[in-house]
Amino acid sequence: MNAVPPTGKTQLRVGRLVKAHGLKGAIKLELYTDDPEGRFVPGATFTLQVPESSPWHGKPLTVREFRWMNSHPVAFFDGVDDREAAEELLRAILWVDQDLEATPTEDDAWFDHQLVGLDVVRDGQIVGKVARVDHMPAQDLLIVKVRDEEVLVPFVKAIVPEVDVAGGRVIVTPPAGLFEDLSDDTDVSADDTDVSADESADAPTSGPAETTD
Repeated sequence: MNAVPPTGKTQLRVGRLVKAHGLKGAIKLELYTDDPEGRFVPGATFTLQVPESSPWHGKPLTVREFRWMNSHPVAFFDGVDDREAAEELLRAILWVDQDLEATPTEDDAWFDHQLVGLDVVRDGQIVGKVARVDHMPAQDLLIVKVRDEEVLVPFVKAIVPEVDVAGGRVIVTPPAGLFEDLSDDTDVSADDTDVSADESADAPTSGPAETTD
């Protein structure tokens, strides 16, 4: 990213620019938020994650208009007035500042930074810690650090039935084989699964059933 969030805040991914649309600078979005109409209101400004070689490096991006076209989210931005300008922004990731103490308004929803570092508990035993959350097209994944390995756990209700942020843990009921190298009495210590918040993408997560903001 090109900016450090102010003290007391983190940054959340809310979208990625994926394809130029038409000739007037519109860009199709991949959304990482459940509230696109709220995030992409006219005047909303984002920090951009782009290569240093990009002409947009270090510059903010401000929404001019947001609409749905054939069920696809599309946005127009200030300073992006034609297809050539839009193509300069493709693959850019959009970030917003978020208060660390803020919580999502939806039930069963969490921000990524709230999940990173939580103990992962299976059958009453700690088996690892949440290292990060990966947002995939089909579903979110909890990446669980188990000693020197990472285990990918689908972030769905059937496998992650409980998230207890206040208690510092998530309960998992994985299918056979997901933690096949762990015996039933395995108890992983904090030293074995040291995870810092810096390892997180800090993207918004809504779950266990669905992605994002």
